[in-house]
Amino acid sequence: MTRFIASVHILCLFLAGTALAFPNHLFPQQSPDSDVKHWALLVAGSNGWYNYRHQADICHAYQVLHQHGIPDEQIIVMMYDDIAYNEENPKPGVIINKPDGPNVYSGVPKDYTAEDVTPENFLALLQGDQPVSCMNCSGKVLKSDSNDHMFVYFADHGATDLIAFPAGELHEKKLMKTLKRMHRQQKFGKLVFYLEACESGSMFDKLPKNLSIYATTAANPDESSWGTYCNNSMDNCLGDEYSVHWMEDSDVEDLNKESLKAQFKIVRSETEESHPQEYGNLTMSSEMLNQYQSGSGKKFVSGRLEKPKTASRSEVSKSELDRVPSREVEMTMLHRRLMKTTNPLDRDVILEKIARLTQTQRNIIQTVKAIVQSVTSDPKVAESQLHRPARLQVVNSECYEGAVTLFSQRCFRLGQNDYAMSLVYVFANLCDQGTSLDRILSAINDVC
Repeated sequence: MTRFIASVHILCLFLAGTALAFPNHLFPQQSPDSDVKHWALLVAGSNGWYNYRHQADICHAYQVLHQHGIPDEQIIVMMYDDIAYNEENPKPGVIINKPDGPNVYSGVPKDYTAEDVTPENFLALLQGDQPVSCMNCSGKVLKSDSNDHMFVYFADHGATDLIAFPAGELHEKKLMKTLKRMHRQQKFGKLVFYLEACESGSMFDKLPKNLSIYATTAANPDESSWGTYCNNSMDNCLGDEYSVHWMEDSDVEDLNKESLKAQFKIVRSETEESHPQEYGNLTMSSEMLNQYQSGSGKKFVSGRLEKPKTASRSEVSKSELDRVPSREVEMTMLHRRLMKTTNPLDRDVILEKIARLTQTQRNIIQTVKAIVQSVTSDPKVAESQLHRPARLQVVNSECYEGAVTLFSQRCFRLGQNDYAMSLVYVFANLCDQGTSLDRILSAINDVC
């Protein structure tokens, strides 16, 4: 019922404001005794209390990799780090990824935090380059070579052909260009990328099959991802549905015996609200998870590995209230808090937050409509541009990226306004139907 109310609320707001794969022999299985190193880059691309789940996901992912033997010097963690000691956190210094779960924040390296969590740093670190900014960072970089395996996990908000950071966006075209360059320069032997974001499939649906890269995403190119474990005393989503499924699976399975494909099938079957996808070199999916999520090779055989002592997936009960569309989390959680509170002062504070958020969403809608009307004189044409196609494919990516970038800079910073991200498809409509970039940019500058 709460999810229905939140969906109707947002709908009413809008209406009111209105290559071929390489042969298998080119990808030989690495033996446990080889010198292959395993590297990992874990990124939470958001900040703010109601994005709690993204940093919780990333902290949990670190625990999975650390407990399975990948040494900290081969794991890089990027997260804003404003959740553990947030004034809203009832247990300072503790982050959990499920109700009554363990503290996944414990021991997590603070490699890149706050202003250092940027798309520029992310791309630099992927390639083994020095960070573009390092105001308060460890300076750690991935030093992988052509013999090594790389595991990348990113959790945040997204939209068609882009993923967000606290103060910037990364577009699909730039990510693809970077991955192709890394492949040419032999920066890795094999790379696995797990992506948690709305419309995340759009980031990889053009991924070539010959780059020795295997990717899975939380959602297809046209749908939202979902927060989960949202029905709790904190009135916040503790994780994301796709993400907690892969991590809780890795917590309890023998990674030497379970394949990437087997994990993907489990995640796909357990993820009820979105449709996880797989892309790239699908032949790699037959490889065991230990090739990417655990330490292996002569350099880190320590004899200390043991199966993590965490609860199995079945030990946490779920209800319909547990899952919320990613872009509706903040509004839904505020309404839940409002229904639960009996303190008049607390009620007034919550009502004020709801009113502010509602007004922001109305402003976003009105701004987008004004931009469209500014470049389109025909009211019927303008109205058609405001509707998202059933299967959106960005044709004019240069125009789309330019428009979205300026909209984020001048109107609503996308990394701080996930609701605004749900409407940037309008710029794809304008670009793909012949509106010039200059005209769109002029309208954005005029309106904002």
